[in-house]
Amino acid sequence: MPENHLMKPNRPVGFAGYGAYIPQFRLPASEVARIWTGGQGGLPIKEKAVAGLDEDVITMSIEAARNALARSGVPASEIRAVWVGSESHPYAVKPTSTVVAEAIGATPHTQAADWEFACKAGTEAIQAAIGFVGSGMAEYALAIGMDTAQGRPGDALEYTAGAGGAAFLLGPAETALCTIEGSYSFATDTPDFWRRANETYPEHGERFTGEPAYFKHITTAAQSLMESTGTTPDDFRYVVFHQPNTKFPLRVGKDLGFREDQIETGLLVPEIGNTYAGSALVGLTAILDVAEAGDRILMVSYGSGAGSDAFSLQATGLLSARRSAAPDTLSYVRRRTEIDYATYARLRGKLVTK
Repeated sequence: MPENHLMKPNRPVGFAGYGAYIPQFRLPASEVARIWTGGQGGLPIKEKAVAGLDEDVITMSIEAARNALARSGVPASEIRAVWVGSESHPYAVKPTSTVVAEAIGATPHTQAADWEFACKAGTEAIQAAIGFVGSGMAEYALAIGMDTAQGRPGDALEYTAGAGGAAFLLGPAETALCTIEGSYSFATDTPDFWRRANETYPEHGERFTGEPAYFKHITTAAQSLMESTGTTPDDFRYVVFHQPNTKFPLRVGKDLGFREDQIETGLLVPEIGNTYAGSALVGLTAILDVAEAGDRILMVSYGSGAGSDAFSLQATGLLSARRSAAPDTLSYVRRRTEIDYATYARLRGKLVTK
């Protein structure tokens, strides 16, 4: 792959802070199967996170953003961009980003925008923030990836599409907790997943979502990044991929030559499965919660439609001192209240009463 396909700013950039948020309600996959298949069939995960009645992409983004700011020590007034990526923004016409910016104290001297690209909307925002900070236009920019659970009743997505996400404050590399060595993006028109205007639930191409959608894009993005940076799987301590289920990230990691102990899946707690949508970013926060200075991390997102963003990252000596300033990701995973299908249907508005 030619060297110029690697995206790298003139000014080194890194994560000044990071934070996750996962709601406490948990719907067991066995409960979905009980309702729709009589309990039959293999279950792709153990359970998923479900947002409460008072939670949406805005409220969860605010929580994750506050965690990122706490770890960074940067005043919100110094943030010059607040970007929220999601496929489940609460308003069709009204930005999520302005509400988040107002709540964390970043207004009014800031740029704000909402991003969309299925489950990679968050890494799309990170790419833009790298450019903002790397060009010198801004000292700090906030990128968030956050979603609520979507899925037609009885559909395969109802087992795995959960709620939660993460926020990353981009800033100068010299004061960062984790530096960004370079990134690469790969996108094609592959219609594996979509939701038309005014439709309540998304549609998906079933097996088509694996190949040529997920596997082609993630594999190409990861391979191209490593070729451009002259790295191999052995150069990375951790790797995290988008996790639509527990099988896909393990398969693509092994196909690329990574060992199973390098592949972050299920937030480092395999028995919990995926508890969120847009999971690469949340998986990255779990890695940053345990990474040591010098550890290199490969993160590759995936968004249906379709595209992948790959990043080569390296933890710095500042990470261990600052990560305790906010709740770690596993504390959100372990904070759980189990619910039944009826409660889930009420929380997600699947019962229409008017």
